[in-house]
Amino acid sequence: MQTIAFIGLGNMGGPMAANLLKQGYKLNVFDLSADALAKLVAAGARAAASAADAVRGADAVISMLPAGRHVEGLYLGESGLFAQLPAGALVIDCSTIDAATAGKVAAAADAAGLKMLDAPVSGGTAGAAAGTLTFIVGGAAAELERARPLLQAMGKNIFHAGAAGAGQTAKICNNMLLGILMAGTAEALALGVKNGLDPKVLSDIISQSSGRNWATELYNPWPGVMENAPASRGYSGGFMTELMLKDLGLAEETALHSHAANPLGSLARNLYEEHAQAGFGKLDFSSILKHFHPLD
Repeated sequence: MQTIAFIGLGNMGGPMAANLLKQGYKLNVFDLSADALAKLVAAGARAAASAADAVRGADAVISMLPAGRHVEGLYLGESGLFAQLPAGALVIDCSTIDAATAGKVAAAADAAGLKMLDAPVSGGTAGAAAGTLTFIVGGAAAELERARPLLQAMGKNIFHAGAAGAGQTAKICNNMLLGILMAGTAEALALGVKNGLDPKVLSDIISQSSGRNWATELYNPWPGVMENAPASRGYSGGFMTELMLKDLGLAEETALHSHAANPLGSLARNLYEEHAQAGFGKLDFSSILKHFHPLD
């Protein structure tokens, strides 16, 4: 595969597409944002006038979109891409959406003679830029092997979670835990600072003790503790609170439909809902610290 159609060039999709260009792939790119398109064109991609234009002559399609309704709108229906792609074409959706929608779209792809994988990612914007993302893949093993060179150009770890939709289920479980861990880390740091501790010292202690986790080691929510974390740049350029809230909502829906207990996930969703309603929806999700310790 030499020419790839990449649709959706946001905080995650843009760097992922750029890494494909660095590996020598030709890209036809499309996004509703003119600025996002311009960045990829400057890196060597061809700007498409529409999603349909992007897939003309492409060997594979990769999409990174905000929600399930956007994925359905892109691929399904008489004007959707499935009606325009040649039989056997490979489609990789890297969006994080509900497993039911992923299964529905995959079934439609199969009916159209296409090969589809759901391949949501973990690793954040830093991982997208560095090409170290983790891909959590649902779909046929044979299609994963076909897609592997593309995924390796954008990521470091590739897991086959199972059949169509399994990638989404695994990603939702991971992000539910991430939301819980970040909220708990922020609460613990706020408690320590309230009682006279230095947030950097407390973070170092936790990182070498039984409370250690991804947030304390790589993504500290307290400003100034980690130079490259979003917290140290005004909570900008990371994984937005409203996106974490979306994923926690997906986890809650999944738990409801499967009759699974979800008390901590539900509590975390409520915390992020309050945080978003307080005006922090566009900030990185680590800004949940402000819920426990106002910084302004």
